[in-house]
Amino acid sequence: MPAEAEEAPAAIVSIVTGLAPGDLLNVRATASAIGKVEARLPGGTSVKNLGCNDINGHPWCKVEEIGNPQMSGWAPARYLEPINPQPVGDAEGPANADQPPPDLTARLGGTETTLPSADAIGRTAIEDAYRLALAATANRSSGETDGPAPGAAGEIPCARYVGQPMGRCQTSVVHTGGDSAVTVTWPDGGTRVISFSAGLPAGSDAPGEFRFTREGSLNMIRVGVSERFEITDAQVLGE
Repeated sequence: MPAEAEEAPAAIVSIVTGLAPGDLLNVRATASAIGKVEARLPGGTSVKNLGCNDINGHPWCKVEEIGNPQMSGWAPARYLEPINPQPVGDAEGPANADQPPPDLTARLGGTETTLPSADAIGRTAIEDAYRLALAATANRSSGETDGPAPGAAGEIPCARYVGQPMGRCQTSVVHTGGDSAVTVTWPDGGTRVISFSAGLPAGSDAPGEFRFTREGSLNMIRVGVSERFEITDAQVLGE
């Protein structure tokens, strides 16, 4: 008798839940709180859950928009119900960003006995430095940066008005003892000062309600009914 074909396991559908009122769940290109944001989903959204992995002590799940497999990415498991216990491949956590570039000799076609010229190595090294500078600029433009040095300027994702998509705001950080003050400058003028105590958001200079949620090392901050900010721990600490 021919063997019966095994039925494919049914897809697990997860519901986005556990968000603060008005917040959106970031779906990121990599399983990292500083990964590029591919989509933002409101609470109650249904997604196909392809599997979950533990990344540096934090469970992340790979999700896919139902009916649109092109929209896929990683989201923290704590905001998905139920989760898919099946592990899934191609998870990329923050540690991957620290991998060194390939050896210059191999990249230039050299061997153990025949080395490329010093000029060729120098040109390639300059190209690498230029490429890394461009990547850092792109990351700062999307808020995906390890953060500026104390007192230095940087950029974070921000929004000022109800319904406004996240844009970019200039920031500067001042440290006083164990506390920090992040001054955010709006693109259309004006500032907002957000204070941190012991590394956590503590308040702002606005009279509106102040609240925040954390996604790994990312602080997702809301002030009043409309203002939104995304600030990483590294940006606050100046690391």
